[in-house]
Amino acid sequence: MTQVAAGLRRVRPVRPIAEERHRLTATTGIAALGLDALASCAYGPESIVLALGVAGAAGIGLTVPVTLVIVGLLAVLVVCYRQVIAAYPDGGGAYTVARDNLGRRAGLVAAASLVVDYVLNVAVSVAAGVAALTSAFPELLPWTVELCIAVLILVTGVNLRGVVTGGKLFALPALVFVGSLVVLIVVGLVRGGPMAPLPPADPVITPQAVGILLVLAALANGCSALTGVEAIANATPSFRTPGRARARRAEAGLGLILGTLLIGLAVLVEMFHAGPVTGRTLLSLLAEGSIGTGTLYVVVQLATVVLLGLAANTSFGGLPVLAARLAADGALPHVFGLRGDRQVYRASIVVLAVLSGALLLFSAGQVAVLVPLFAIGVFVGFSLCQAGMLRHWWTQRGPRWQQKAALSVLGVTLTGAAAIVLTAEKFTAGAWLIVLVIPLLVLLFVGVRRSYARIGHVLEVDQCPQPPRPTASVVVVPVVGISRLAEESLSAALSMGSRTVAVHVVLGEESEDRAQADAFQDRWQEWRPDVPLVLLTAVDERGRPSRVLGPAIARYLRSVSEPAGERALLLVGEVAPDHWWQRVLFNRRGAVVARYAERHTDAVVCRLRFRLLPRRHGEPAHTATQNRTLVPTQTV
Repeated sequence: MTQVAAGLRRVRPVRPIAEERHRLTATTGIAALGLDALASCAYGPESIVLALGVAGAAGIGLTVPVTLVIVGLLAVLVVCYRQVIAAYPDGGGAYTVARDNLGRRAGLVAAASLVVDYVLNVAVSVAAGVAALTSAFPELLPWTVELCIAVLILVTGVNLRGVVTGGKLFALPALVFVGSLVVLIVVGLVRGGPMAPLPPADPVITPQAVGILLVLAALANGCSALTGVEAIANATPSFRTPGRARARRAEAGLGLILGTLLIGLAVLVEMFHAGPVTGRTLLSLLAEGSIGTGTLYVVVQLATVVLLGLAANTSFGGLPVLAARLAADGALPHVFGLRGDRQVYRASIVVLAVLSGALLLFSAGQVAVLVPLFAIGVFVGFSLCQAGMLRHWWTQRGPRWQQKAALSVLGVTLTGAAAIVLTAEKFTAGAWLIVLVIPLLVLLFVGVRRSYARIGHVLEVDQCPQPPRPTASVVVVPVVGISRLAEESLSAALSMGSRTVAVHVVLGEESEDRAQADAFQDRWQEWRPDVPLVLLTAVDERGRPSRVLGPAIARYLRSVSEPAGERALLLVGEVAPDHWWQRVLFNRRGAVVARYAERHTDAVVCRLRFRLLPRRHGEPAHTATQNRTLVPTQTV
């Protein structure tokens, strides 16, 4: 019996098989969430060389030491985020850690920084991929913006099909890219030098001496290679069971691959004495020196183009999970927490695509405009995450907590310093915009939380409301003409309230208007629906003559509810067309009246949508309820 109980304790809740199919493995997790980090091999080393190249050959000689520092920071981040995954398997990454340990406001700052980074990552990745394509095919240059939007639509469409679909589809380009870089590095190291002399580096107009500022500038540029490392920790719930173990393996695998490639490329830079060349990417120069300009060179270039364009997938995998956490905490509208089929947060994906598309249009798809804004936000999130983990270990004090806390101290020190250096170095180049946007996003989150708190207070959420009790009510039904729609509306109204009143608005005092009103009264008497009819004169809110229905009906609703304390219900009958083109045949006055009553009265507004179906032969009017759809809406 004891063994059975122990076995039951070891049993973990299992997700449905259909749901598991749409979640990630460690391998597809690297492909779906690590493309941003892998693609940084195309521009990270080049950013370092561009900063060091102003000091000539002496500066280029520091490429390996600077890269080793960045890879060391990468190793610290990977280990720290593996700890985050273990401690917070429900995802959210920096936001969840900072919120739980540093307070709600710190968590919102971390979330805002990550949102900025995710949106910029999509824009930069798409723009960089298109830039690589137009470099290979200059005739496409005039279509830069159109190509950017087309790639964005492609990536968005794939992600709307599910995160696993994206991971499987993007696994092959990632494998080709990593494999071609490994071949390039190994062949170059074995060769010991370039196959042929590389193009000379651009002349340095104003040479600078090697100093601490130059090294800091190179480190700031090279930190762009570390974006995307946090995406796996943010999206841990997207992994298959056991999600925590798979996510940790994916994080370690991503760090190992990225660090190896960065070091290998840095060694080739110094070995080949490669420097910045106008019109050429550093990766293309290294490929030319290592494997020549044959078929493998073309493969490297094309794989770079594809991977840069698809690196945006990291944001589509990470941001929706983060947004869902924010929605669960009331900092974003709850629609961001709704998951559709294939485990997709469609609202987050669509909003991310729209914001990134706006950035691409604003920048005309130019990478140089977007890159200065890149990586700052994510390092703010890095530092807040590690500060939160330090507080977590200090509070929990579990096994080996001192070693874990020491690692968090190292992480917060390095990432905090990197965030400061990045902001200082890039401030005039556009970082000021990030410094402005992050507080604005925090204010947005706070505003949404306050709105939900106010709504929850009025609705008495998480409280014990008074018991339900019957309330006398009057149902007011606007009637335009004697028809089956009037019959259906009044039939529904008679079953809803204590009493029912039909109202007809007379639109003017002219002889024609009065004649129509008199004719309507006569037909009403002939019909004899056993419902009192009230004629209302069309006036505006100030009592002046008008030809609008809403104000007159709103005044009547207030008049019947206020003296007697009855609850007023407005039932508006509308025709629901069978075909979209039939919409133009109806004036839609009912919808206008309903919206006006919602805004200007406390009445419960219901809209009865009557489908254009013929009455079955011999069917009494009062039983034809299957053709009615009642849509109630309560004003608050």
